[in-house]
Amino acid sequence: MPEKKAEFGVLGGSGVYSLFDNPEEIDMDTEYGKPSDKVSLGTINGRSVAFIPRHGKEHTIPPHKINYRANIAALDSLGVTRVISITAVGSLRMDFVPGDFALPNQFINMTSGRADTFYDGAPVTHISTAFPYCPEMHKLAVRVGDYDNIKYHENATIIVISGPRFSTMAESKLFNTIGADIINMTQYPEITLAREKGMCYSSIAVVTDYDAGMEADQRIPPVSFEDVGKKFAKSVEKVKIMVADIIKETPAERSCGCANVLDNAMVKK
Repeated sequence: MPEKKAEFGVLGGSGVYSLFDNPEEIDMDTEYGKPSDKVSLGTINGRSVAFIPRHGKEHTIPPHKINYRANIAALDSLGVTRVISITAVGSLRMDFVPGDFALPNQFINMTSGRADTFYDGAPVTHISTAFPYCPEMHKLAVRVGDYDNIKYHENATIIVISGPRFSTMAESKLFNTIGADIINMTQYPEITLAREKGMCYSSIAVVTDYDAGMEADQRIPPVSFEDVGKKFAKSVEKVKIMVADIIKETPAERSCGCANVLDNAMVKK
């Protein structure tokens, strides 16, 4: 097991492929395989941070092929206790405008076929995901969003699809009717794997487009990957500032209970 090197883990989404100017890069392997790319190590506001671009530095890994278990296992082996996820999302509501930030506190999983647990055998373990995002980190993100003057939506429900295709108009409309505010392809199973490791997990989601269900309004064109990339690029610096300020404001000791998730798990030996 590598020496403990990082307190925070940051997972970069579409548009965030690096975090430090001169990082130490390490090539890691885990029992679940290799993470998406080399892990970059550095410091932000005096705190140790490990960064992984979840799609790879050249964006070569589609969402359904990401080795989520390897990414989280690599961060865990480095001593990471808090994870900040950066992700691009589509909007399922007209008031979630492209360029806005969203801070999820709930997810709906619509993916299939992904390796989504570290507990593949005995003991059979069932963890709670009733409140999947770390409440302490979420409150910090809200506070930081205020003083960084970022337009954000505080409590968003994110629905996660397998991808890599975008939704049909009918699917998009359905997702909105069941309570989803934003849509994404990578938040699950990343969040639940982090939870199984007792990590505090929070997410900064950048709204890059209106999803297909909004295209009934003829002023809104169908989404394209190029459009997503352009919109996200305009927000990258704000994202990095927000990440840095969250890291700065995070207390050294955790009081949220995320580390104790397995204490309350249902375990059958």
